[in-house]
Amino acid sequence: MPAKTLAPSVQYAPKEIETAQAAFLRAHPAYAATARLRELRATEYGRLDRLGHIYLDYTGGSLYAADQVRRHAELLRENVFGNPHSVNPTSMAATRLVDAARAYVYEYFRAAPEEYTVIFTPNASGALKLVGEAYPFGPGGHYLLTFDNHNSVNGIREFAQAKGAEVLYLPVVPPNLRISQERLEEFLGRTEPGQANLFAFPAQSNFSGVQHPLSLIERAKAAGWDVLLDAAAFTPTNRLDLSLCKPDFVSLSFYKIFGYPTGVGCLLARKEALQKLRRPWFAGGTITLATVQGCAHYLADSEAAYEDGTVDYLNLPAIHIGLEYIDSIGVELIHERVAALTGWLLEQLTSLRHSNGAPLVRIYGPVDTESRGGTVAFNFYDPDARLVDYHRVEELATQENISLRTGCFCNPGAGEMAHGLTAEEMRGAFQNEERMTLNQFQAILLSKHKKSAGAVRVSLGIASNFADVYGFLGFAAGFLDKLY
Repeated sequence: MPAKTLAPSVQYAPKEIETAQAAFLRAHPAYAATARLRELRATEYGRLDRLGHIYLDYTGGSLYAADQVRRHAELLRENVFGNPHSVNPTSMAATRLVDAARAYVYEYFRAAPEEYTVIFTPNASGALKLVGEAYPFGPGGHYLLTFDNHNSVNGIREFAQAKGAEVLYLPVVPPNLRISQERLEEFLGRTEPGQANLFAFPAQSNFSGVQHPLSLIERAKAAGWDVLLDAAAFTPTNRLDLSLCKPDFVSLSFYKIFGYPTGVGCLLARKEALQKLRRPWFAGGTITLATVQGCAHYLADSEAAYEDGTVDYLNLPAIHIGLEYIDSIGVELIHERVAALTGWLLEQLTSLRHSNGAPLVRIYGPVDTESRGGTVAFNFYDPDARLVDYHRVEELATQENISLRTGCFCNPGAGEMAHGLTAEEMRGAFQNEERMTLNQFQAILLSKHKKSAGAVRVSLGIASNFADVYGFLGFAAGFLDKLY
């Protein structure tokens, strides 16, 4: 249905950007200290402005610097590398680079090699599956996870239930979508001696941007839980220091941090916790010895037992390059820039109102920058408080060359809490044998309950600047005083 304009809307005109930026700098003085990133925007990410992109999907995937690609391409162009599972010259050359990449991961995350093991995986989901399939769940044990986990963390419940463990979901409470402290105390107290209990939570929600306190790690461990920390959305703009907090398992994807390469992730596992895992299979590269006739095998030591097949040895040097690049800037500097821009974005979005006083957006999560990252989820509403279909929002954004994301972001629990969806309403999607898509379910929710199952998400990162946020706000203001 085409929009009907009721009255002139607020304008974020290009000619006004300098005045707006001056006001922004007065309100957020820490931004001025991030000038290094302004320079890198021009030299390493110049393609954004050259091609006219407003990129606001850093939680989906960060952007790579041109220098990362140049350094990696030169390394491959000037050398010969072979499969590391040998001692020939090209294999050993690759092995040295893989070892160097692994060593830098230890260094970057300040993880002591005598305490942690770095296991390379295809992505964060691959890291999570390694834990889920091998964790010693059983009757009397528990799998506790927050409502706002990514589906790759939710999926571990299938392993837990299959082995007889109880699955517990810890609510996050609207409107800020932070953990229910009352229920946390109740759930943490359910452990029994001799049982395996795993607690999983995101350091930063990929839906709301909420950053859960890392102090939860020691709190849970003291109560008898092993702790799995999903750090995928946290590490691009925050320092994860494993010398200060010591989760048993950490999952992450490197492309979320520095964009290139995709297809490489990591499980950082405490050696003590790793010894509890029991792999349900073995693969090439994970064993010291296997026999067909004897039907037996010995798993390799340490990370080799978990890196199935051949590691991505041609791309692992790019992990080293990417982490060095972030270190050369300082993730703390990236954090400062993103925090300032996020604060201004939240201030401006919450101030946008239709002529009748009705708010233009409903934000899901904190509306300030305390304990939150640069991920902002929301929906647009028209002057009559009717939801603007997020599909239409994405369609219009695409026409403006704005890259944002819509849907549930593989985080159904946070969306259910944000939208006030009940268990009964959610069960309605699973009553029929025929598979229902998210779009079909969204249509049913709107027609029967006047609710949404998805949202619009914008997220900021290493190359974000004031012009990106200002340009998006101009797009957002275009929804003012229009009926849908």
